[in-house]
Amino acid sequence: MMHVIIFSIKTTKNTNVRYMTEENNIENKQFEDILVEIKDNYAVISLNRPDKLNALRNTTNLEVAEALEEIDQDPDIRCVLLRGTKNYTKKPAFSAGADLTGSGTPSKLNRALPYHNDIGATKIHSYHHRIMDFSKPLIAAVDGFALGGGVELTLLCDLVFASKRSVFGFPEIKRAITPAMGGTIKMAQHIGLARARFMVFTGRHFSAETMEKWGYVAQVFEDDKFEEQIHKIASEIANGPTTTFYAIKKCMTFGTQAPLQIGGVLESMSSAINSASNDIREGVMAFRERREPNFKGT
Repeated sequence: MMHVIIFSIKTTKNTNVRYMTEENNIENKQFEDILVEIKDNYAVISLNRPDKLNALRNTTNLEVAEALEEIDQDPDIRCVLLRGTKNYTKKPAFSAGADLTGSGTPSKLNRALPYHNDIGATKIHSYHHRIMDFSKPLIAAVDGFALGGGVELTLLCDLVFASKRSVFGFPEIKRAITPAMGGTIKMAQHIGLARARFMVFTGRHFSAETMEKWGYVAQVFEDDKFEEQIHKIASEIANGPTTTFYAIKKCMTFGTQAPLQIGGVLESMSSAINSASNDIREGVMAFRERREPNFKGT
């Protein structure tokens, strides 16, 4: 028997927030570790384990991947903010890293066996690949701790913004653990080997201002301006052309990993795909008519 799932939009009273729900569920789609809300034409995914500083377990990474895959199919949503929950119970945190308390996702893996650990890490990498496949702009909004796996989650995003009180770091070395979810490779691609080694070898915390200086954080905001600014940026980007973002993301994500000539071929092909969009015609017409473009995301 085939089961058909229909997604609808439920609008709450006196607000511009919509929630993605399944037709066969009475209330909003339920996640264990995240919250999903939709504001106009962008979505907010909040890591929602405030009692554990949004520590990550398999369920958390999987749910972020699943939510993004659903959002990717909605043409009305053109951008996503990924953040820690605003309603923190201890301290503000994007994520303090992997859940090492033993209260993570139940697993049959025997952590005493090295190859079982490899299987576990490979599974998380598979979730990360799914997150990286998201075709629209993905913005990490960091307020508070971004440590270990939390930093590695931001490495999957296109832009990172932070509040002034935020700190970044890879504390794994203090537990004789390797930052194996991208921390040893992706961070070096962003800030260089010397600085990445400094972070990973010492386990120190680094301020948002330092990470901005090193070119990882796009911009740092005063704590009391953070909420306003991240939503302003998300709204601005969400008014852009979806197909063009798709083409640009593919080039910047994969073209930068290839030899220059292959990257150039990817640019040409992406440009060709974008040339068929309605938005490029609107953009050119708006330029000729000396007005702001009204992109529809098509």
